Parts: sequence; structure tokens; C-alpha cells
Amino acid sequence: MTDLQKRSLLKLAALSAVAAAALVGCGKKEEAAPAAPAAAPAASAPAAKAEPLKIAFAYVGPVGDGGWTYAHDNGRKAVQKEFGDRVVTSFVEKVPESADAERVIRDMAAQGNKLIFGTTFGYMEPMLKVAGDTKDVKFEHATGYKQADNMRTYDSRTYEGAYMAGVIAGKMSKTGTLGVVGSVPIPEVVRNINSFTLGAQSVNPKVKTKVVWVNEWFNPPKETEAATALINGGADVLFQNTDSSAVLQTAEKMGKRAFGWDSDMTAYGPKAHLASAVINWGPYYIKSVGEALDGKWTGNTASWWGVKEGAIDIVSIAADVPDETKKRIDEVKAGLKDGSFSIWKGPITDNTGKELLAKDVVADDKFLGGLKTYVKGVEGKVPGN
Repeated sequence: MTDLQKRSLLKLAALSAVAAAALVGCGKKEEAAPAAPAAAPAASAPAAKAEPLKIAFAYVGPVGDGGWTYAHDNGRKAVQKEFGDRVVTSFVEKVPESADAERVIRDMAAQGNKLIFGTTFGYMEPMLKVAGDTKDVKFEHATGYKQADNMRTYDSRTYEGAYMAGVIAGKMSKTGTLGVVGSVPIPEVVRNINSFTLGAQSVNPKVKTKVVWVNEWFNPPKETEAATALINGGADVLFQNTDSSAVLQTAEKMGKRAFGWDSDMTAYGPKAHLASAVINWGPYYIKSVGEALDGKWTGNTASWWGVKEGAIDIVSIAADVPDETKKRIDEVKAGLKDGSFSIWKGPITDNTGKELLAKDVVADDKFLGGLKTYVKGVEGKVPGN
């Protein structure tokens, strides 16, 4: 075989090997591209923040009255402090007990308030009417007695504070004649006048009480006039069931003694001031709003809180009140708190001699809620009775 032939055979073999390699390469499976890393799970969207509960308060007097309305507004502030941005509170002051009350309360509901407090007896019928028309709103009425599925009532046992004030008055009076400036002659106010007198009689059985009615909750000029008349009639210690500080201020000017009512009124007449029977609405308001926020609020119920629940107290007792009297006040408070003492326990008669409670009989709330006559020692008759 010639060199030329050998070279031809080698060249052919080389070409065959290249072709075979090409065929093998064409038959190889293509490897899958590496999988892209899995996407990170999307962060969950933050839960939508609940809208604050809108709450409105209707006040019969000005927030600066130093008494009833001032105490309610302190309760409103306690709610705002307790629940922060979970609630939004507002109020309308000086809402008269008339057709205007319905207009104001209806407007509160229209503005999106879902819990509405009406803070005086005269709002009962207007609130009941609006409650019937706005079932998605909750209504709370102070001092009333009518309820509905979306309306309930609440009150404080102000007669407990009145009784303790009476204990002090009976000890401090030099003439034995006490004077009371009454607001509106409803059982609530009659009960307070009577309880004040019973407290005074517990330390001085010969005490008598005179009453002048002004037929309004807040009217400083009328309250001043009534207080002046009582002092001119021989009363040397004054008590009130009105909302301003006018009675205490009148006693200060005329050199007599008196009490603060609903709020601590010491500053209005420091020389005349014997003590203040106060209401703390904060605990009840906080409870009510908490129930509304938690979906536990229910209508058709009534609450009546006193010393036991921390709603009633007597504070800032004057330095010249004897220690024995202060000790007696402490005993009364303790007894009211643990249930061992009852203010309304027989025998008790009215001022005509008719028996109201037999010996050792303790009045129930139904009896207390329907008082329409004066007890022994209170002069005159309840207007309209």
C-alpha cells in the first residue's frame, strides 16, 4: 500500500470519528435550567383599625356649674382617659327639659354617635322617643325609670350623701332649724330632703327642716333668693338639691353654714363650707362604655350605685366638725359599703304622723323610688301632692 493510500484511509477514519461524536452530541438530553428561587410569601396586610366609638352627652346645665353637670363632665373625661383613641366623646350643655331635648338627642344620633347619655330626669320621654326611631343607637338615661331594648337607666344614691350631710348639720346647727333649697319636686329630690333630715335627727331628734322650692335645676338667682329666705326664716345650716354653688355662696355672705352638692364646692365658700356630698360618675360611665365596646351592652336594665360602688361620698369635712361626728360619718360609710347599715329603717313616719315604715322594716328600692311625702320634722307639703 502506497503512502498516498495510507493517508487516505487515515483521513477517512478521522472523519468517521468526528461524525460519530457529532451524532452522540445530538442525542444528549438538554438539562433543565436551575429553578428560580421561590418567591417570598407576601406580607399580610395589617388589619384595618376599628373606628372609634362615638359617644355624646346631653347636659341640662353648663359644665362650669360646679355641681351636677360638672360631675358628669368629669365622668366623661374619665372615659376618654380610660379608653383613649378607642372612643370619641362630645357634649352639648344647657339642653332644656323641653322639645329642644328631643331635637338635640336626635341630632346626636344623626351625627353618628352610637352611645348617648342623657343626664337629667326631664330627658326621659324625649330619649325614649328617639330610641324607638334609632334602634342601632344605645341610650342611657340618668335618674329615670323607663327602659327599652336599646335604652337603659342609671342613677346614683344621692340620698346616702344627703344623710351623711344631715349627720353633720344636726351636730353643727345652733338654732335646730335647717334649710333646704329644693329643685324639682320629684321622688329623687324628696328622698334627699328626707334623708338629710333623718341624718340630722340621728344626732338631734328635735331638728326641723324648712324647704323652699325653685322648680329648676340650675338658676343661681332663684337659688340665692331661696337661700336668703331660709336664713331669714331662722335656718343656720343650708342644704341644696340644685346644681349651682349659689346656696353655699349665700351662706358665706350671710355668715351661716352650708354644704356643697354633687361636686366639691369648698372653694366657693370656704368659711361656710361644712362638707360636700359628691357623685363620682366615672366608674359607671367606664363600665357602660366598656360593655358597648365589647358587645356586652344590654338595654331594659337599671343601675343604682352608691357608697358601695364608689359612686357616692362626702368629702372636705370642715376642721371644726367634732371628731366624734367625723367618726360617725366613717361608721355610716362603712355600714353602707358592707350592707350592715340602712338609712331607711323603721320606725319612720311622715310629717302628719302616718307610718311610712314599721319598726325594723328596711325600705326597698321600690319604696325609695316612690317617695312623695315628707318625713317627720320637715315642714309643709310636697308641691303637687
